[in-house]
Amino acid sequence: MNKKILIVDDDPRNIFALKLTLKARGYQTESCTMAREAISVLEKDNRFQAVLMDMMMPEMDGYQAIKIIKEMPSLSNIPIIAVTAQAMPEDRQKCLDAGAEDYISKPIDVDKLLTAIEKLM
Repeated sequence: MNKKILIVDDDPRNIFALKLTLKARGYQTESCTMAREAISVLEKDNRFQAVLMDMMMPEMDGYQAIKIIKEMPSLSNIPIIAVTAQAMPEDRQKCLDAGAEDYISKPIDVDKLLTAIEKLM
């Protein structure tokens, strides 16, 4: 089974922590710090099982990136989990409205994240 996850976050510390956590659970990870870069990575390799998308990034935010990814036929089926420090109920809905399949607030609860990933498999 393909257990490859793309982590998109402008904070290298978040990427580092997520990579360690996911690697310990047998996942392969790739990461990028910019949304545009994430779209390029997905265009080159659409075999990701999920994308963890930080919503607040410079240049292009996660909301824009999710919309672009979901509009691309070759990528629209890749599940995206929104990861954000914005933890109000309306923030969750905003992420889902943008096209994310699920939502995890920061600081990340590892068990919730793993449950969300397993659900998408």
